[in-house]
Amino acid sequence: MAWTDLLMLAGFIAVCSCAAASGAIFKPGDWYLGLAKPSWVPPMWAFPVVWTILYIMISISGWMVWRKVGFEVGAVGFGIYLLQLVLNAAWSGLFFGMRRIDLAMIEVVVLWASVAALIVAFAPLDATAAWLLAPYLLWVTIAGVLNLSMLCLNPMTPPAVTQASSRV
Repeated sequence: MAWTDLLMLAGFIAVCSCAAASGAIFKPGDWYLGLAKPSWVPPMWAFPVVWTILYIMISISGWMVWRKVGFEVGAVGFGIYLLQLVLNAAWSGLFFGMRRIDLAMIEVVVLWASVAALIVAFAPLDATAAWLLAPYLLWVTIAGVLNLSMLCLNPMTPPAVTQASSRV
């Protein structure tokens, strides 16, 4: 394996780590602990373990496609790749940072669609790379159902708009 291959793998890991950082910035905290949750919610320790494995798989998937076809041939796929990482990072900010379970629910549906689109885009370029994303899609599905369950268990109204901000 050439040094450029290893550097690119490190690059994919770095990009995925940037997305993962939102989970470290926007932590669950007391607000999340106080929410009503379904009985089947995974234990807190499972989230960082699962996400670490998934981010490694996402990194390897992107790297495999890059190695096989490069950025030019895979341009559409890599556009979707970046989009899903941005959406992935945004969810923590919406759910934990802004405490907007409702907006996070909408966002997770868009995230799910972007991951599904990424699998479709990567499949003709590298089937193994596409299959590496299947557990990610499954986990986002579980996250979406959990998000919806928490939205139903914790109905919230959006924050009130202040008079100052309504004058804009």
